[in-house]
Amino acid sequence: MLDRLEPQSPDALLALIKLHAADPRDDKIDLGVGVYRTEDGATPVFEAVKAAEQRLVEEQDSKSYLGPEGDTGFVNALMPWIFGENATMGGRIAGMQTPGGTGAVRLAAALAQKAGMARLHMGTPSWPNHAQILADLGLELAPFDHARADGTADLDAVLGAIRGSRADEGVLLHGCCHNPTGIDYAPEEWEAIAEAFEASGAFPIIDTAYQGLGQGLEEDAKGLRTVLARVPEAFIAYSCDKNFGMYRDRVGAFYILADGRTTLDTAFSNANALARASWSMPPDHGAAAVRLILRDTDLTQAWQDELDEMRARMRQVRDRLAEAGMAGSVDLSPLGAQNGLFSVLPVTSEQVAALREDHAIYMAGSGRINVAGLSMDNIDRFIDALAEVTR
Repeated sequence: MLDRLEPQSPDALLALIKLHAADPRDDKIDLGVGVYRTEDGATPVFEAVKAAEQRLVEEQDSKSYLGPEGDTGFVNALMPWIFGENATMGGRIAGMQTPGGTGAVRLAAALAQKAGMARLHMGTPSWPNHAQILADLGLELAPFDHARADGTADLDAVLGAIRGSRADEGVLLHGCCHNPTGIDYAPEEWEAIAEAFEASGAFPIIDTAYQGLGQGLEEDAKGLRTVLARVPEAFIAYSCDKNFGMYRDRVGAFYILADGRTTLDTAFSNANALARASWSMPPDHGAAAVRLILRDTDLTQAWQDELDEMRARMRQVRDRLAEAGMAGSVDLSPLGAQNGLFSVLPVTSEQVAALREDHAIYMAGSGRINVAGLSMDNIDRFIDALAEVTR
């Protein structure tokens, strides 16, 4: 049977990680891996997470199963941070734990498909795994342009996709800190997006993987809340892997907004069945740590302080890049108005190869960079190298 399988292309980012690891040059710069890095290049465990994990060691009295919905205390503790003070919107929202944000996206797409969704519109470029998940499910993808060449959102294309969708179609949007472009929608643009959803009846699926890494926890949730206030139904995929630094623990949540308790209960039962058939039950450790943090005032404050430091460091890097302006033929100034870990530079694959081979600077072939891979010590060298290869 196995002889019938066709070889699959290796993941380009994993290949880039191997190349970087094998490079003996001391001044190499890794802008490929999508994790936060400190000024000295580390990806540390949050002190708040360490404290919560220590409590788990001391207090957790069982490793018994929790069920397909996972740690409901974790799911409920997150809700005010995502949805605001009226976290359940009058009993219209229910959620469950998932293996990372990826599991939440997968569950959202699978449940939408089971509910009869014929096609999903998605702005491009997007996180590559979005398209892979849809292809694996056999759900038709309808791409539209997300970004303009000047580094701003193509709102006309976004609104066109929403307004042109039928009631049995959905639109996938990033809640904040767009991956890979870093281009977010302004508050007035979110208002227009919400109005378009309300008028068209298209189904919103909102992937929120970086809350708190853009403008702030409240600010990064406003777009999502604006849409949910205007629509009867929606799916929300959420990740704690970035804003709690728990990448390898796979901490995510999936939420359903429905117009009525009966509909919500039915949708939730179907989500439970899909989760049971996919991963049976999600891993608990990371979610339990997040629950402890969000239920303890001191740990919550410690987590917010660490998140503020992360956001401030990335803003410092973005401001320095924007200040540099032109680097050869690349205008870096739009990066100052973008948010989160990622941005896409208008470079060719040959220029990316030159940066890697001649300057030990590693980045995705698409031009996507992780700005957290830059520091005040290496950023000027990066700017100079970019100018040299694109001049």
